[in-house]
Amino acid sequence: MAAIVNLSRRDFLKGTGAATALVIGANVLPGALMREAHAQATEAQPNLFVKIANDGKVTITCSRVEMGQGVRTGIPMMLADELEADWNRVAIWQAPGDADKYDPAGKDGQNTDGSRSTRHHLDVMRELGAGARYTLEMAAAQKWGVNIQDVYAKHHRIYNSRNGQSFDYGELVDVAAGINIPAGEAAPKLRLKDKSQWKYIGKDMPVVDNYDMSTGGANYGADISIPGMKIAVIARSPVYRGKVRSFDAREALKVQGVEKVVEIPALADDKPAEFRALGGIAVIGTNTWSVLEGRRKLKISWDLGPNRVHSSRTYDNKLRKSARKGGAVVRNRGDFDRAVKGAAKVVEKEYFVPYFIHTPMEPPAAIVDANVRPVKVWASTQSPNECRQYVAEALGVEKADVECWTTLLGGGFGRKSKPDFACEAAILSKMTGSPVRVQWTREDEIQNGYYHTVSAHVMKAGLDSRGKVVAWKHSGSWPSILGLWNPQQKTGFGIEYGLGMVDVGYDNVPNIRIENGEADIHIRVGWYRSVNNIQHAYAQNCFAYELAAAAGRDPLEMLLEMIGDADNMDLAKDGVKEYWNYGDPVEDWPVMPVRLSNVLKTVAQKAGYGKKLPKGHGLGLAVHRSFHSYVATAVHVVVHDDGTFSIPQVDTAIDCGRYVNPEGIRKQIEGAAIYGNSIARWGRITTKRGAVEQSNFHDYPITRISDAPLNVRVHIVEDFVNLRPCGVGEPGVPPYTPALINAIYEATGKRIYELPIGDKIKV
Repeated sequence: MAAIVNLSRRDFLKGTGAATALVIGANVLPGALMREAHAQATEAQPNLFVKIANDGKVTITCSRVEMGQGVRTGIPMMLADELEADWNRVAIWQAPGDADKYDPAGKDGQNTDGSRSTRHHLDVMRELGAGARYTLEMAAAQKWGVNIQDVYAKHHRIYNSRNGQSFDYGELVDVAAGINIPAGEAAPKLRLKDKSQWKYIGKDMPVVDNYDMSTGGANYGADISIPGMKIAVIARSPVYRGKVRSFDAREALKVQGVEKVVEIPALADDKPAEFRALGGIAVIGTNTWSVLEGRRKLKISWDLGPNRVHSSRTYDNKLRKSARKGGAVVRNRGDFDRAVKGAAKVVEKEYFVPYFIHTPMEPPAAIVDANVRPVKVWASTQSPNECRQYVAEALGVEKADVECWTTLLGGGFGRKSKPDFACEAAILSKMTGSPVRVQWTREDEIQNGYYHTVSAHVMKAGLDSRGKVVAWKHSGSWPSILGLWNPQQKTGFGIEYGLGMVDVGYDNVPNIRIENGEADIHIRVGWYRSVNNIQHAYAQNCFAYELAAAAGRDPLEMLLEMIGDADNMDLAKDGVKEYWNYGDPVEDWPVMPVRLSNVLKTVAQKAGYGKKLPKGHGLGLAVHRSFHSYVATAVHVVVHDDGTFSIPQVDTAIDCGRYVNPEGIRKQIEGAAIYGNSIARWGRITTKRGAVEQSNFHDYPITRISDAPLNVRVHIVEDFVNLRPCGVGEPGVPPYTPALINAIYEATGKRIYELPIGDKIKV
């Protein structure tokens, strides 16, 4: 394994000392690079992406957050490859939140979400590496007095092609630090390596943080400690937007270690929730046990507010009625009504997906010192710049006056892109005059977090006399995340429509209508791993199996016929006006049915689809495009006589275009199977009188080793590897649930129309 060194900010800043160093940076204009050798060798500028010291050590800046997905390995690999660096002599420095300096592609604001780190960083990080390599080549050419065309870089050395002499990178820093490479139109045209020369990109690389993560050396949010820091936990309203009527803290203050009990004021009624602190009663003290015990002894009277009416039993039925009614037409191809009227057979089914909660192993934690300038934040956040934004607002200061340093994240899944917990710490730090760490518990997260939206889906289709699908309608209703900004929001919007709904890949169906019904928001809805793709893939793939059964056809044959093999699907022709496409141009990342059908064929072949299975066994398929990647999953299930089931094997084929670290892909898809298994088997958050009924893993289970898939096989499809990079962290989740449910149908003949599966097979 490479001897990767994880540097603190202090180590990075003092690393050059009296030593000479070469540093290369990037500006923030999209696609534009600033290639300048800095002569001030004793200074390390905070907007630098690579530094080379005179001992040859290369320090690469990572501007994205590590939460187990391997981004602190993948992004540096891109630069190191073009630099021809020896991976054993590379160190990683984690950038703080500052999109003006650390978002070289100028696209994401440093948000680590949307499975976009590789697709938005591959080109720019390669260019940065090539720029650094070019500077070293110039330095060597000057030392030898030869033309730059006579030198070349290879494995941390620059060689003279005339006589075979070479310099280590560290030996060139004294000259390279004085070289100023022209920018703008005068900039030299950088020579990027041909893919045949790649030594890291496309090759397996262990995660640089593996050792620390495995041995307890890694620092997460709750591991950070600073002098004078206080610990706080907060009692929050059990109902969204509820307020404190009164509280009695006398018993709490008797607990040894509890120092203060204060109220965080509730947001004003006209202030949208967004990612802000909602208020509550904070118990502050010297240690975590004391403040938790103190919180337990609080006596609070709550005004639960209007959302106390939110109960799953009644709300779910309203959502179903809304989906049946339909509403805004967001995609319309052909004439669905006419086609279904003339169909030989009409099939209509309903599907339902409840709320989910993220349950990362590390609950949220943040430390804020609001009494210094700049304000200092250390947080387990996916979005350091949104954290700065909301903390600044909470304190009444400018965003530029807030500094945010990210820790490693013990899982994120979208929850930690919302910095409400950092806002709480900021408010309490200002109130107490001390640095404060706010620690959430598992119960806090499950009962007061951000929830994957509940949704109802009505699917209707018409078949002709040959069993071909001639009409397809999908009507869905769900409370939108936009409700956090505008509580009057009744429907979804372009991003939610583009998450596997309007871009459903059934290009060979001539008549398609997709509608969105209305829904009120009564709870904090937030991004979740693969977001709305989960419910859309579930309804679409399970309904496709229903149609195959109604037509007496093989499901694989039916799906392939519906998808077709077109190179491009033009949604604009179907009247799609709001199409997000994961924030990228459709011209660069089109919807390609041929890739969807290709992964489906691949996984069917790899899983042995079509072979006769023993009684009680079933093999189910599902396929879905999300985050520009095309993923098909085959789940082999065994249903036992007592109604329980096990999963001996899962096969997943993924086409993610150009990739960097195949080991990272396998890990993400294996993890997606576990994550999807939790959703399918157990995932369900319910409310009663506005409050979440679940509280911990005893009533909101996640997959354990006893019910996990036994053998997850990942098949990386190379057919379109020369196309642009696509996402990997999230696309493996959506097809898992429908593949499992389709497998259960094949094994038992039972359909499951509402998640989770639970004990439905036993009934």
